[in-house]
Amino acid sequence: MTTVSAPSSINWDTFASSFGEIEVVREPGQVEKLSKDYYHFSPVLQQQLAGYWADLVVRPKNEAEVIQVAQRCVVERVPLTVRGAGTGNYGQCIPLAGGVVLDLSAMNQVKWVKPGVACVEPGAKLAAIDRAARETGWELRMAPSTYRTATMGGFIAGGSGGMGSITYGQLRDRGNLNAVRVVTMEDQPRVIELRGDAVQQVNHAYGTNGIITELEIPLGPAYPWAEAIVVFDDFMTAARFGQVLGESDGLMKKLITVFAWPVPSYFGALQPYLPGGKAAAFVMVAESSWEAFGELVREFGGTVTYQKSAQDASKGTLLVEFTWNHTTLHARSVDPSLTYLQTLFPYDADLKSVEHFYRYFGDEVLMHLEFLRVGGRVCPAALQLVRYTTEDRLNEIIRYHEDNGAFIANPHTYLLEDGGMKQVDHTQVNFKAQVDPYGLLNPGKMRGWLERQA
Repeated sequence: MTTVSAPSSINWDTFASSFGEIEVVREPGQVEKLSKDYYHFSPVLQQQLAGYWADLVVRPKNEAEVIQVAQRCVVERVPLTVRGAGTGNYGQCIPLAGGVVLDLSAMNQVKWVKPGVACVEPGAKLAAIDRAARETGWELRMAPSTYRTATMGGFIAGGSGGMGSITYGQLRDRGNLNAVRVVTMEDQPRVIELRGDAVQQVNHAYGTNGIITELEIPLGPAYPWAEAIVVFDDFMTAARFGQVLGESDGLMKKLITVFAWPVPSYFGALQPYLPGGKAAAFVMVAESSWEAFGELVREFGGTVTYQKSAQDASKGTLLVEFTWNHTTLHARSVDPSLTYLQTLFPYDADLKSVEHFYRYFGDEVLMHLEFLRVGGRVCPAALQLVRYTTEDRLNEIIRYHEDNGAFIANPHTYLLEDGGMKQVDHTQVNFKAQVDPYGLLNPGKMRGWLERQA
């Protein structure tokens, strides 16, 4: 699957000892655990990625130690795969060629926060960054449902959006990442600072073309976010409510998630608020917008069954932890045969495309919508739950969506370009050629590099 593998002649004991005071993990169970992510959400990836793990894990504490590890790997031609918290779903951090997993969790400092911007190390957890920012009246613009555990470096390298995307779009949208520092994998590793549009060379590149050691991220004004669950008699009413709420620019919101029944039945802890057979919307709305939000709920005939103030919402389980891909996690804990898709529907205020797919697939593909901004417009994306039978049938479902105008970011491939990008980003490939000439970084994940080598 890859063009690079760890040298068969290497003495791993000697290699491990060459890192001196830098922490090295050798215990097999820990190495295997730190070589995995949540790829098991996909039955396709379960088969393809089973049995891959690193030869050892190295855990640097600062940029100087990262440079030392990079240089040793280059000298010995040992593959290196960077890891954040391992909360990805596509095998982004699984070392297909063995070698070293570089665990950056110890580089977790929030270096500074200024009005509208923060500087953090790659292992800083999103929740910790958010707490530091909110002390100054600012907050993270967006975060995935793994908000408490995910790291900023991992989110930038392997994520795309989350709560907050209804206002700020996705990570690769211009202005959502100010700058990064990157360590190269050359004979003499360098530290490069990328700013502005140049950050796209490593943004969402799975760590295939540079080791991120510092990030400068823009922030948004902090609001007191209230949480609510609103239930509706039918899914399309709930979906149209979500679309109108998203387009109500005077209402401050951070999350708009809509579920068709029976998806809400998988959320055991929330069953008192989710009547059988009802569609549900999970939302985060600024407390200052609550009155106008309530009027919108009444306009669509919804019923608020669950409400938490901003102060209470920060305690216990967060509502976002039932949305985005946490929905898949909860559903699979009940029914492990379920898998999922990632879909973006074309802009249509009437949601005709959503309704078509909802009715066409029925109980085989269960609707789960996440509303976000795409090119300035509010569009429904979906992380539908799929009742998996065979890979052929899964591919038929994907093709039907694509043939009928929906965009599928395929979560059943570990190749960067075959997921959401759909084409080779030659800027990223060319940058890899400059900074990783031996192809040691996360081998086998960038199709453009494999084709270039071939």
